Amino acid sequence: MRVFVGVKRAVDYAAKVRIQADKKAVDISNVKMAINPFCEIAVEEAVRLKEKKVAEEVVAVSIGPKQAQEVIRQALAMGADRGIHVTTDMRVDQELQPLAVAKIMAALTGEHDPSAWLLGKQAIDDDSNQVAQMLAGLLDWPQATFASEVEVSEDKKSATVTREIDGGLQTIEVPLPAVISADLRLNEPRYATLPNIMKAKKKKIDTVDAASLGVDLAGQIEVLEVSEPATREAGSKVEDVDALLAKLKADGLL
Repeated sequence: MRVFVGVKRAVDYAAKVRIQADKKAVDISNVKMAINPFCEIAVEEAVRLKEKKVAEEVVAVSIGPKQAQEVIRQALAMGADRGIHVTTDMRVDQELQPLAVAKIMAALTGEHDPSAWLLGKQAIDDDSNQVAQMLAGLLDWPQATFASEVEVSEDKKSATVTREIDGGLQTIEVPLPAVISADLRLNEPRYATLPNIMKAKKKKIDTVDAASLGVDLAGQIEVLEVSEPATREAGSKVEDVDALLAKLKADGLL
């Protein structure tokens, strides 16, 4: 069983982002970049499947500029076997949109025949939460999104997935191959040890030009303007409950 995992290079979750002067995008120059947190969870789950002898090979796939190899190496240090880097100069947080990403992954599926795709449920830069669903649609594969638990059957023909939904938890069974997207509580990613980091430098990363895959990467969405959220106003103190009720009524909130 070969498991493909998507790993996206995004602005580090702890970094403070700024808007470009033209208000068309976030300024990513001189900003710390890292593996998307949900993608990191997906890598951890794939590696755990390998440790359980369920998966024979874990392949980390990233799309983006040369620097995208950094997050592939991180996935390799966590335990992935090899990487595939799909190169493009398009901005992956805005220009390379979810449908184009899904098309690239679908093209790779036709060439490499994985048994499953494990993806983060969303990226923290665009928050689209669309790639897993679109990929499943393009491949005509079953999908299990927002996974908080994954169990593969002994015959490796199906997976039982517990999903986080608004009403609580839902457990479904999907035949393999399938697309599974990881939610926050699926696992806690491991820290890569120094020996594994050194081993990762020797693991193979294949490079593929996105243009060579023969898919349409044109965006379907135009960003008109990016702006910072409104500044939050300071609160005010009241002496007691009666004063609070009076304040809420005066402000039209009650």
